Amino acid sequence: MITLVIISALIGFASTKPCDTEGSNTELLLSLNKNLLRSLESQEGLPNPSVHLALRLSNNHNLAKESEHLNRLKNELHNDIQSSLSNSQPVTGVLALYNLALKSSCYDLNTVTFTVNERSEALLTHLKNQMELEKEHIAFSHRPLTNYYQYSLGVLALCVSGIRVNNHVTNKLIKAAEHKQFKHGESESVDTYAMAGMALQCVKDSGSHMQNAAGLDTALSKIKQKLLASHSTGLAVQALLAMGSEVAECAASMEAMRTAARSNAYHNPMAISQTLPALQQTSYMAVKSKECLTEDNTLVLEPLDPVVVSPNQVKVNVMVEVVTSSGAAALYSVRVPKGSSLLEALELLKEENVGFTFEKESSLWGPFLSVVNGEQARQSDRRYWHLSSDDTALTEGVGDFKIEAAQRITIRNTSY
Repeated sequence: MITLVIISALIGFASTKPCDTEGSNTELLLSLNKNLLRSLESQEGLPNPSVHLALRLSNNHNLAKESEHLNRLKNELHNDIQSSLSNSQPVTGVLALYNLALKSSCYDLNTVTFTVNERSEALLTHLKNQMELEKEHIAFSHRPLTNYYQYSLGVLALCVSGIRVNNHVTNKLIKAAEHKQFKHGESESVDTYAMAGMALQCVKDSGSHMQNAAGLDTALSKIKQKLLASHSTGLAVQALLAMGSEVAECAASMEAMRTAARSNAYHNPMAISQTLPALQQTSYMAVKSKECLTEDNTLVLEPLDPVVVSPNQVKVNVMVEVVTSSGAAALYSVRVPKGSSLLEALELLKEENVGFTFEKESSLWGPFLSVVNGEQARQSDRRYWHLSSDDTALTEGVGDFKIEAAQRITIRNTSY
């Protein structure tokens, strides 16, 4: 406990002078806000509820564009979720984010329904049903139907919407925190700890979980300790704020996020959507009390300068290794323009007809590989294509990672 207090003090400590050494923090936040708003115009695939949520939690707004995006969510994303529900596909995470996005726009959730097997039920009813399926899956397989990140999102979305979360559902999350089950593969997932922290804090604040209050407090304490020791993401800072920790403007975590933002580390809209609320010292928990009154409407997008492509672009050599689930490996080589995305490099390799093929699917984080050389790595089988460059795991997806130098890319069919 003493250690926790000391760490809290160190993280919360800041000098009284503004920590503003590389330009205005206000300008940085405005730039991130504009980048997020601009992503609505350039995004491929379905509209992203996480982006909408971050825009709505921001201090600055372009209400016309936000309203236009809300309509896309209510049509395109709604229809996609409807299709998934009709086909009995797990949609806990995206349904929860859709719920949070609508609530952040003060939309009446009771008017949002999905029809499955000719039966129409409210969004919140479907989310409760998804959580029951998740809970039952944990009971017989010791893991959720999706994962604990989505499970936590579901608990949070129900809670901030004023729905009493089933004690059995909450207890499963408490036990997962106690037994350190928030992992992706062999590594602990800080973002899962963060989402679980926000979810359980909301349940605690609601006063509805009295049967296991001691267990809830213990889980929250363990989560907070984990986040204080590794406060490296926007969601982690959001969770600390939601859990009552003061994260000062000049705290190390805030400075680290601002430094990363200035170096364009958050060019993916999903990453910005998780970081911007934290930089503005708010969290997804704020949706609970959100009021859409007298909002700022001054956010304007300036036209972008056209991108000029050099005709004499430098090319670099990329080795691509594919390792299947059986361990069999195949090696390919391709030359790509410096600065190409990994996805563009794989497209070029595929065009060379050397036996390399792949298929991709869309996600809120952008495209991801689903089939490589005819072999699938499906979430339903708890498998994915793990990407690494010169044996270092990539922290970006195929659409975001840039090829700046010659390297060896390994695409490995991996279980989790």
